[in-house]
Amino acid sequence: MKNMSRSYKKHPYRGACADSEKEDKRRANRDFRRNVKDALHHGKEIMPLLCEVSDEYNFAKDGKYYDEDFEKKKMRK
Repeated sequence: MKNMSRSYKKHPYRGACADSEKEDKRRANRDFRRNVKDALHHGKEIMPLLCEVSDEYNFAKDGKYYDEDFEKKKMRK
C-alpha cells in the first residue's frame, strides 16, 4: 500500500491585512466586463483597460511578509 506524499510550503510567507484578494479580483473583473459590454453596446472602438476600472491599491491584501513564528500545521498545503 502506497502512502500519499504530503506537500508543505517552503517558506513561511503570509499575506498582510487579509488572507486573500479573491473577492477584490472578482469585483474588479466584473466591473471590467460590464464596462467592456457597455462600450461594445454603444459602438465605441476603444475598449477600457482593467487598470482604468480597478485600483490594486484599494484591495484588502497589502503585500506579504515573512513570519518566523508560522505554525508547522499551517505550512501544509
